[in-house]
Amino acid sequence: MKRLSYQTLHDIGYKGYLLPHAPEKVMQFGEGNFLRAFVDYWFDLANEKADFSGKCVIIKPIDSPSPVARMLNEQEGLYTLCLRGQQDGKMVDRRRVISSVSRCLDPYTPEGFREMMKLAVSEDLRYIVSNTTEAGIRYDPACRPEDTPCSSFPGKLTQVLSARQKAGRPGVVLLPCELNDHNGTLLYNCVLKYAEQWELGEEFIRYLREECLFCSTLVDRIVPGAPRDPAQMTELERENGYRDPLLDVGEVFGVWNIEGPEWLGEELPFRRAGISSISVVPDVTPYKMRKVRILNGAHTGFVPGAYLAGFDIVRDCMKNKTVLGFMNKMLYEEVIPTLPLPKEDLTAFAGAVKDRFDNPFIDHALLSITLNSTAKWRERILPSLIAYVKQFDALPPCLTLSFAAYLAFYGGNMEELSDEGLLCRRPGGGCYTVKDDRPVLEFFASLRGQDPGAMVRMVMQNTAFWGQDLTGIEGFEAAVLAGFSRILKDGAQAAFAACL
Repeated sequence: MKRLSYQTLHDIGYKGYLLPHAPEKVMQFGEGNFLRAFVDYWFDLANEKADFSGKCVIIKPIDSPSPVARMLNEQEGLYTLCLRGQQDGKMVDRRRVISSVSRCLDPYTPEGFREMMKLAVSEDLRYIVSNTTEAGIRYDPACRPEDTPCSSFPGKLTQVLSARQKAGRPGVVLLPCELNDHNGTLLYNCVLKYAEQWELGEEFIRYLREECLFCSTLVDRIVPGAPRDPAQMTELERENGYRDPLLDVGEVFGVWNIEGPEWLGEELPFRRAGISSISVVPDVTPYKMRKVRILNGAHTGFVPGAYLAGFDIVRDCMKNKTVLGFMNKMLYEEVIPTLPLPKEDLTAFAGAVKDRFDNPFIDHALLSITLNSTAKWRERILPSLIAYVKQFDALPPCLTLSFAAYLAFYGGNMEELSDEGLLCRRPGGGCYTVKDDRPVLEFFASLRGQDPGAMVRMVMQNTAFWGQDLTGIEGFEAAVLAGFSRILKDGAQAAFAACL
């Protein structure tokens, strides 16, 4: 079987959209699965549906061996994207050859660095996107302007923008996709520090401030990547008619919120391409809140209890009427009423959660979701609970029970604290390991042998966990103790059912 290439696609009579040649309008820092299933996919659709006529040049952001870079160049930038999952209750399995990438550069080689800097001053370049992980947007004072290249991503970006400004080229739009809060502002501040450290002058700082646009963005798509099972990969390649070691797999759902002025929404090609899941908004904060409190909050709200009830993967929970009913009541009746976006927007987002969790192509283990549940409950659930109490002067039953389930997962049946974590016994048999920050685990281990009431009170009063004493929320301690006791006596599923 032949390797994916334009010639191979011609030979097998491929009928899908392809764009062999176009100006290089996008510089992309990051060659991983996410960007290839997200940003490069959207630009590929824009090429087809909005005549964007632009290619993305991928830049390796770190100096490490990457077969992806080599294979992208060997395959002329081509790779296969499979978007798989459920949409409106129906199974979806779409496949598309992405042709929006022209090449991948390794700036840690002399030739790659020269090509990156040539692209920096190109008349065609308009957008710079990135996904270098949350740790990627960081200021490293060891970086110097003469480095070839700087080790940090913001350092490389400063080299690129400085060269562009000196060449008299217009500014660019920066669309960082890292998961940091206010990622655009964070990136701008890092570049500004380099501008000052390297003494690049007031004209460059004015260029950054007035001609370049650093947009904070929020991205949302689960991208597990190619199947790890060789048999599944072989079957996909057989169906496609070619070999493709760069094949990528993501879920169907995808949202990109970009903070920027109205003119940016008109300039970007996505609206013209009819892509409703990408929006330019004045402030991404409400959309971040929507994602954290609905999508992430749903996980944190039901997963510890569902695991104690005997479930192992998210998809199976969605097939259980009690767990699904608990999640839906929590989202629609307790979380959504406290959020600032229009109700139809929030209900549509929540409606997609069930489809995403019920994805037949992703086995999302509940135990992996419980990692660091203490910080997750504080960030994802507590704000919704406090907002509900303030708005309705009552306790939300499902959100309240989620705290009881968290307590039962951590402290219901503790056995011992090991180097791996807190070893606990599952009600249905077998043991599991709670993983969290060490001080959290040591605190819970110190509670072993306490009666339920004392345990509930001591956890609630740990202000280092919650930023406040939760016993100060009227009625919360008693309600949590009742739920905690019910879980220990009757099981988590019975406790879920009592909320419905």
